[in-house]
Amino acid sequence: MEHKEILEAAGLTRSDLTGGDLQVFTPIDGAHLGAVKMHTTGDADKMIANASAAFTVWRNTPAPRRGELVRLIGEELRSEKENLGRLVSLECGKILQEGLGEVQEMIDICDLAVGLSRQLFGLTIASERPGHTMRESWHPMGVCGIITAFNFPVAPWCWNAALALVAGDPVIWKPSEKAPLTALATQKICDRALARFGTAPDGLIQTVIGKGDIGQALTSARDVAIVSATGSTGMGRKVSAAMAARFGRCILELGGNNAMIVTPSADLEMALRAIVFSAVGTAGQRCTSLRRLIVHADIYDQLLPRLKAAYDGLPVGDPLADGMLVGPLIDRSAFDGMEAALKAAQTDGGKVFGGGRALAGQYPDGYYAAPAIVEMPGQTDIVCHETFAPILYVMKYRDLDRAIALQNDVPQGLSSCIFSTDVREAEYFLSACGSDCGIANVNIGPSGAEIGGAFGGEKETGGGRESGSDAWKGYMRRQTNTVNYSRDLPLAQGITFDIEGAVS
Repeated sequence: MEHKEILEAAGLTRSDLTGGDLQVFTPIDGAHLGAVKMHTTGDADKMIANASAAFTVWRNTPAPRRGELVRLIGEELRSEKENLGRLVSLECGKILQEGLGEVQEMIDICDLAVGLSRQLFGLTIASERPGHTMRESWHPMGVCGIITAFNFPVAPWCWNAALALVAGDPVIWKPSEKAPLTALATQKICDRALARFGTAPDGLIQTVIGKGDIGQALTSARDVAIVSATGSTGMGRKVSAAMAARFGRCILELGGNNAMIVTPSADLEMALRAIVFSAVGTAGQRCTSLRRLIVHADIYDQLLPRLKAAYDGLPVGDPLADGMLVGPLIDRSAFDGMEAALKAAQTDGGKVFGGGRALAGQYPDGYYAAPAIVEMPGQTDIVCHETFAPILYVMKYRDLDRAIALQNDVPQGLSSCIFSTDVREAEYFLSACGSDCGIANVNIGPSGAEIGGAFGGEKETGGGRESGSDAWKGYMRRQTNTVNYSRDLPLAQGITFDIEGAVS
């Protein structure tokens, strides 16, 4: 399909694509896709006021009824999977299979959230006082702002929005200025679901287009109870500081510098496939991309030649074309960052295999890069830095404790994995002495997380959790309830406070 056909199929009109100041280009060939109208901070303030008004209605809507709206959103997404998936590929450059997979993540989290809408459980807690019961209950928190990044332009929004909506919170989405079109298309999908639902308050699901000033409007507004932000560590620091200044809640999904340890007992065929997908998928522009490979010295010379051969055969090109596995980087800045990182690695003694610009003659305005393998003498500063590009640093180890220490010795703590058929090695890696990441896998790569588990990590990854498990609690407020059904008033901790004389 031509670019114009993809835009039209996704429901984007001439009005959506013209008359604005935000210029949108596809990384596939640099072609201009549209000029999108940006909102002002005044517009954002009005949206926040509308969402705040919607909250007073939505929090009183029964949670299973809220789940019905999310079910309808999931239905609409199913019917638009192909169209939205192609638009994801067009706007951010990932191959079509990954674009479709991202929309499937949206569908999956809607399914999870619908079930969750009938299971927002609290606990019953034993009271130390006779004739008393204790319990915890969970209540809607308030307006939820969602800030997303270009590399996964729609799925993280849905991870947050589906849970927030069933939790009773209106949502306001600020997409990356590099990927506004997928957000506009998704808003249209939600509008259709809202129309079918029939009784949702105005302002329940909104999208605000803009740059940093719009993000600041969300983080500074006291009526925005939660801000969930996906992006760079630098952005996360700004969001965290702004929210902390007013004691707001933030959910941060930031950088990743993910490692795989390959042990002597590993199934090398399986490891090889996992390495390639994890390292070059989305052209290395995933927060869960494999960036560091830590291989036991005894199998290093078996694995590396095969890995290099696999890299040699990787098809790089138009991500919408059949058979392609590596699409373009998002823009020239990303390519320049990759080049600078490879140069720094060489200065540190690294041996570079691959890398460099690809298809420049065919796509002079598209920044395709050959994925690179860099054999490193150790974990230098550039290895510890997350470069958003298909660079895989490879290091040797002898002792498993040393390998785990290398893996953990970076500022980020998102995802990790070990390939081993030794149960002791695997369980040690998953123990308190092992990986310090929010995600730790055995015999599977660090990327491609399922929505059933909580997604997120520690350290400079931000500590936030989205998607499955009990991540829903991040969108609600906890309340502890104590009920005295006796005719007495015993105090906790056995305290005696005799006021009979004072009240007689």
